[in-house]
Amino acid sequence: MSESRKQYDVLVAGGGNAALCAAISARRAGASVLVLEAAPKFFRGGNSRHTRNMRLAHDSATKTLTGPYTEEEFWDDLLRVTGGKTDEDLARFMIRESKEMLNWIAEQGVRFQPSLGGTLSLGRTNSFFLGGGRAMLNTLYRTAESLGVEVHYEAEIVALKIEDGHFHAATFTEGGRTHSVHAAAFVAAAGGFEANIPWLKEYWGDAAENFLIRGSPYNRGTILKLLLANGVQEVGDPTQCHAVAIDARAPRFDGGIITRLDCVVFGIVVNKEGKRFYDEGEDVWPKRYAIWGRLVAGQPDQIAYIIFDASSLTLFMPSLFPPIAAPTIRALAGELSLDPDVLEETIAGFNAAVRPGFFNPTELDDCRTEGLVPPKSHWARRIGTAPFYAYPVRPGITFTYLGTRVNRDARMVMRSGATASNMFAAGEIMAGNVLGRGYAAGVGMTIGSVFGRIAGREAARNARN
Repeated sequence: MSESRKQYDVLVAGGGNAALCAAISARRAGASVLVLEAAPKFFRGGNSRHTRNMRLAHDSATKTLTGPYTEEEFWDDLLRVTGGKTDEDLARFMIRESKEMLNWIAEQGVRFQPSLGGTLSLGRTNSFFLGGGRAMLNTLYRTAESLGVEVHYEAEIVALKIEDGHFHAATFTEGGRTHSVHAAAFVAAAGGFEANIPWLKEYWGDAAENFLIRGSPYNRGTILKLLLANGVQEVGDPTQCHAVAIDARAPRFDGGIITRLDCVVFGIVVNKEGKRFYDEGEDVWPKRYAIWGRLVAGQPDQIAYIIFDASSLTLFMPSLFPPIAAPTIRALAGELSLDPDVLEETIAGFNAAVRPGFFNPTELDDCRTEGLVPPKSHWARRIGTAPFYAYPVRPGITFTYLGTRVNRDARMVMRSGATASNMFAAGEIMAGNVLGRGYAAGVGMTIGSVFGRIAGREAARNARN
């Protein structure tokens, strides 16, 4: 083992949005900062590479957001998707702090594009990064490095020296050698454990073998496991996660946003038995898309199929893979290896239950079913215009909610109830404080940015003292 010859004020574990916000914040506060990113440089940034936007409270319209989107409305949206499983004090604090983030992120060089309309329904609530997540990350890296932040890639932390809630040093591997680095404060921003299939199987069983991982294959939960083993208090249900329905043809890891399917609300979803199992039109898509991963995970063999017809083909953002097409429902069933009689019966029953209404793809309309279980509450239109289409879908895990408990200063809380003396956390590794379950579009980036900025600032303050 070779010992580091330099003492850092702040060591940041991770290389995504939360880590960079922490590194920049700490460096701007005068701290010397080392960032250790486990991924190679090309794959740096964890799941932030695949993001598009961030949810932000604001009191009036901005150049990139219509408005307003009040703190109370943000809280109501979060409360609805989590079903109340959230730390209200910490969540409300995050929402209040989010009002400053649009300007702060822009001050670091990140650019935003004008608000988007259409079926995403996010023009008032979410600000979109110009060029997407990778462009945002590249900008943050340039800013961090220009400030003097030191970044090492393919540098995986394998051990932490922690005594009574006080961080002393980390052991990491880089270039085939093992190194030790000391720092006055530690920020954990290394994501969840979604890419660790054996760990997922501890909670999900063999079903986890059918999960696809939307994000980084480097998010294996190593830092989280080390922290919990060293007395940090855990938060969150290990079976809860940000999981959406993605194309079953996607790669096992790193498929990203282009494998997500946004057409559920315009058709029906059936399992391998050809039966529907949930209301496809329960609410606008940004408030419900993240429930579909868990819904599909609960179906036989963790597989389902989105079925729609030609009238809906151009209503949603296309994904990487083209839909499977057929001239008839029976032919489509054959393409999907479904029982054609059952699929025909399911669609006939759905069509018979559809009640006339005014179809509006961008808002909650009055097109619904009647007498059907489960119902379709909005956007219900008969499936009858050939050709017919389908997407096979599996659960796509974005990140897990088991994490480290923190307070408003992003300081970790120990199992004893005491706060850690010099350890902080930001991003997915502590998202379970806010997200007990469910998800609303862009909230992950809010958590990472808000608590990253705070963690860096407080870590630098701790190091000075």
